[in-house]
Amino acid sequence: MEIRTLTDIYDVTCSIDRPTVLKSKKGDRWVDVSTAEFRDTVRNFSNGLRVLGVKPGDRIAILSENRPEWAMADFAILCAAAVTVPIYPTLLGWQMVHILNDSGAVAVICSTGEQLQKIREIQKNTPHLHHVIVCDAPATLPPGVRKFEQIVEEGKKNDDGRFDALRKRPKADDLATLVYTSGTTGNPKGAMLTHGNIASNAMASLKVLPIEQGLIAMSILPLSHILERMADYCYFLRGCTIAYAESVNKVGENLQEVKPDLFAAVPRLFEKMRSRIMDGVAEKSAVQQKMFFWALKVAEERLPYRVENKPMPLGLKLKSFVADKTVFKKILARLGGRVKFVLSGGAPLSPELASFFIGAGLEILEGYGLTETSPVISLNTPSKRKIGTVGPIIPGVEVKIAADGEILARGPNIMKGYWNNPEATAQAIEPDGWFHTGDIGLVDSEGFLKITDRKKDIIINAYGKNIAPQPLEALLKSSPYIGTPVLIGDQRKYLVALIVPNFDKLERDAAAMGIRAASPGELVKEEKVRDLYQREIDRFNESLDRQEKIRRFALLPRDFTIEADEITPSLKVKRKVIDKKYKDIIDKLFVDDGLDEEREVKRA
Repeated sequence: MEIRTLTDIYDVTCSIDRPTVLKSKKGDRWVDVSTAEFRDTVRNFSNGLRVLGVKPGDRIAILSENRPEWAMADFAILCAAAVTVPIYPTLLGWQMVHILNDSGAVAVICSTGEQLQKIREIQKNTPHLHHVIVCDAPATLPPGVRKFEQIVEEGKKNDDGRFDALRKRPKADDLATLVYTSGTTGNPKGAMLTHGNIASNAMASLKVLPIEQGLIAMSILPLSHILERMADYCYFLRGCTIAYAESVNKVGENLQEVKPDLFAAVPRLFEKMRSRIMDGVAEKSAVQQKMFFWALKVAEERLPYRVENKPMPLGLKLKSFVADKTVFKKILARLGGRVKFVLSGGAPLSPELASFFIGAGLEILEGYGLTETSPVISLNTPSKRKIGTVGPIIPGVEVKIAADGEILARGPNIMKGYWNNPEATAQAIEPDGWFHTGDIGLVDSEGFLKITDRKKDIIINAYGKNIAPQPLEALLKSSPYIGTPVLIGDQRKYLVALIVPNFDKLERDAAAMGIRAASPGELVKEEKVRDLYQREIDRFNESLDRQEKIRRFALLPRDFTIEADEITPSLKVKRKVIDKKYKDIIDKLFVDDGLDEEREVKRA
């Protein structure tokens, strides 16, 4: 059937009869949701919302970790011709008030008592919010709060046949969801994504991705993130089983239990995985270490053949066989041992990280897009990919590069605009439909899109030199000792870095360095630690242009957090907040003592 709306995706899902549509872990076992259970729960919950008084066009928020109820509630809302408003479950109460009030959400569906408590604390500040529903209800249900099951039962009792009429009501141009962009400045803006925006993007992605019926996909990224949500719609369309990871901390365990065929992730997951792999290697015997690094050289040698799908020479083929059996098989076993490919998005994937895993046999397909583009604009595929790029433009989407290097996109996936914000909409979308992504990039001669940086993040130093910080930060993160680096140097004579160490690695190695620090704050003050980071910075500076070299750095005693408003829920650093919050440290890095871009690196 032709897929024009998200409710069409529900119809397709219900037409593929299978014992497991969704999987989630309850206690110590995985519990399945069948096609029949999925179909009936969506129908009954949708009817139950209508019994509550939800009308077509009403906005309903979902504040929940990934779980079957998230997906079923989403489809129920859409089949009621209403609008889904996802909220990151990591947000604090005060961070949700703007989203709930700006959207005018009349109801919210919470996952747990913890999420319910956040809503209870702010409900007096959200006058539009009339209904609160909770999935895992506490022993004592607060007044005015209903259980998810209660809504399902009410809908089952009041099934008057209107569900089918409402399900068919949405058109491609009708609003389906308000996804609030986790902006790095100011309040988040609600991107108005229509049924057609997301449905067209799912169909275009499926034209280039080998997603097949019967595969098991693990849902890891938050469903409040448009990449995971759109990927899940693709899984529904193809008749895959979706297994929801319990939490970020349980992903490794869940991967080995479920043994998925594919999943979507952000580069941070791969960074942590590589760090753990390298830490494990450091504890092996000299012979095992030698074997590992030999295998890495084989991976590097065979990388072009894997990327370009060319047959390897016999000698390399034999070495590859040995490397796979002795080393890489163990690495892939960490992901369950059955992964066919992984989608990477949400942030730039460094070429070094991509090369490490692709060379080892993990097919990472990096793509690019934004919330406002539903989200995919371009995507590397198994048959057409190039490391260091975000792939060819997907079918139906157009891209052009503006005179200043900004990437503009146009197509059926471009949002209607920003909710209640015509000024921001006019700034983002030109009258002829071109959307300003805010990213700087280029399309090469083979049609691959390459991102160089965020337009607003470009550093212009005191000499007028434009410096893109993201590629440099990605390079720094390839160090096992560096967690999150932030480069600063706008209107300054040189670049400096604020560095959050990878404390897991640093603390493990501290004892070997003879360090006994009582806290992370004490650890980063140790001279031996500072010397270690000095050597890491020196190593990177050798490959950098003169004005890209990092002249000074400061080590921070803790990671940036959502709670402190330093990073967004999608883990992007809020640079303006960092500039302000760490102003004293930054100012010391730029104390004028005669240091200029010709001098060697100095520590803060």
